[in-house]
Amino acid sequence: MNDRTALVTGANKGIGKQIARLLAAEGFEVYVGSRDAGRGRRAVEEIGGGARPLALDVTDPDSVAGAAARVDRLDVLVNNAGISPSLAPVTETAADEFRRTYETNVFGVVAVTNAFLPVLRRSPHPRIVNVSSGTASLAWSTGPNPQFAPGSGGAAAYRSSKAALNALTVLYAQTLAADGVKVNALAPGLRATDLNARAAAGGDPAEAAAGAVRLALLPDDGPSGAFFSWDGTPVPW
Repeated sequence: MNDRTALVTGANKGIGKQIARLLAAEGFEVYVGSRDAGRGRRAVEEIGGGARPLALDVTDPDSVAGAAARVDRLDVLVNNAGISPSLAPVTETAADEFRRTYETNVFGVVAVTNAFLPVLRRSPHPRIVNVSSGTASLAWSTGPNPQFAPGSGGAAAYRSSKAALNALTVLYAQTLAADGVKVNALAPGLRATDLNARAAAGGDPAEAAAGAVRLALLPDDGPSGAFFSWDGTPVPW
């Protein structure tokens, strides 16, 4: 049995699958969280090693509770599951789209994190990594930045949900500091996944996954409550 255990949500494809693969290569027993059980099993077969399937729909309280009941130890939680329904600006985005996006990208993170905190707290080196987005940076959204043109106002539901996730990262880091839990956010950069219409122009998901794994393996004197790019560079809030 592996000495360290991790859970990656939304791990049946894209960046999440690559994070699970790299953690398994580091010797972790990795729970591959997937809303679709069949896709999760196929991902586990491809990853091999210490990968284990875990049916988990972050928007379903019963699914979250059931998944938490199956995991009796955990060292690393990677909140990767996320959706980006459209690239529409706020003026063309219905309230229901905001609700649906926040249900996965924000409320799902709260539900999963709180459900797994009891086992995380028992770990000698507990880590939480929240997969955010550089487009959530308010500083980059209002000034020069290396990722996208400021002032476009597009993808309003997605970007605002990830900004909310960043706020949660800070709050969890502050609240859990006494328990030794390190909580950080990752800006993975634009990657070739099916998350949005621009994905084909993105880079290798494995490159972003390596950034998540670095945060998962932080030493005890490492940072917490911070926001980093995939290459380790700090990202302004």
